[in-house]
Amino acid sequence: MDPDLTSDQELLRETTERFIETEYPLTSVRSRAEETGPVPAAYWSQGAELGWFSLLAPEELGGGSISGSGLLDLAILAEERGRFLQPGPFIDTNVAVTALTDHGSEQQRAEVLPALMAGEASAAWAIADPAGNWLPEAGLSCEASSDGFVLRGTKGCVVEASSASWLLVSTLTPEGPTQFLVHAEAPGVHVEELHAFDFTRTFADVRFDDVAVTRADVVGPPGGALEAIDRQLQIADVLCVAESVGAMGQLFDVALQYAKDRTAFGRPIGSFQSVKHQIADTSMLLELAMAASTAAARCVQEGTADAGEAISMTKAYIAESGVELAHACWQNFGGIAYTWEHDFHLYLRRLTADAALYGSASWHRERVCQLAGL
Repeated sequence: MDPDLTSDQELLRETTERFIETEYPLTSVRSRAEETGPVPAAYWSQGAELGWFSLLAPEELGGGSISGSGLLDLAILAEERGRFLQPGPFIDTNVAVTALTDHGSEQQRAEVLPALMAGEASAAWAIADPAGNWLPEAGLSCEASSDGFVLRGTKGCVVEASSASWLLVSTLTPEGPTQFLVHAEAPGVHVEELHAFDFTRTFADVRFDDVAVTRADVVGPPGGALEAIDRQLQIADVLCVAESVGAMGQLFDVALQYAKDRTAFGRPIGSFQSVKHQIADTSMLLELAMAASTAAARCVQEGTADAGEAISMTKAYIAESGVELAHACWQNFGGIAYTWEHDFHLYLRRLTADAALYGSASWHRERVCQLAGL
């Protein structure tokens, strides 16, 4: 967490924490995982009342931030959501709000944007292919038609697509990188929900069978979406690493408390030197992840020249260190962590999935090389 939170930001964090603990604690997360039901509409709309989907939009469009830095405010919410493994397309909906705020048409801003910010609708971002390539040209072909375009192919790694109202589709048209806002129930759109390792959320492949879109569905100028997509990916990664850091922090806190409470040979296991060393190493992983996450969020918020490089390096580091921290905590818990009833596996599943979302560690390292011209 950013050590320099203002009083308003701290109030935002505390309010979000209380809301989650009341409305959707880990017991509810478990119930949804076992029943595979949709995210409750009341939960989504109440989250919207707390500003979950409006912090990246300006006041004239119905949004507004707490501190004047909307992305930093949103990262606070993302970290709290990560601590409690919250479901729903939180990141993708905010990406869609960003896209419509910056590049949407008057009709899209009037009809879709208010519903997203109010929690009356949600959005899923279809950019990657099923193999995890997060470039817009992956997985989907787009041909020009008499009155628009025709989409063919499959986008993968789409979070909560089965419950989303809209799909923000990033692809490559004959004119260049282009984005479309497609209704999730449009003819030819088929959502194939996957059996995922992380079952605190749902994931899907979205197949486009000759889906016809018009020029009115384009977000921004056709062929001119490259910078917008880069910016959206930076925002998605900032929120993803914030969620991961939140999950890492909560898991470490629980493991540390367990080391204090669990006794062996008449003394707490945390008093043994080998456990102390492991806790110290794990604490260092967490501190580095928190510092990197905060620094990258500030770079992206300010739009610095090295923002893309900073967030890609951060995402690559936290993708690996998050799973490493989870395995270290696993050793601390011992045999109890193997049980279904223990919450450990829920955090391991979330951190493993976060490591792949919006670009894996290897994908982002390659991206850093490309940004550096190597």
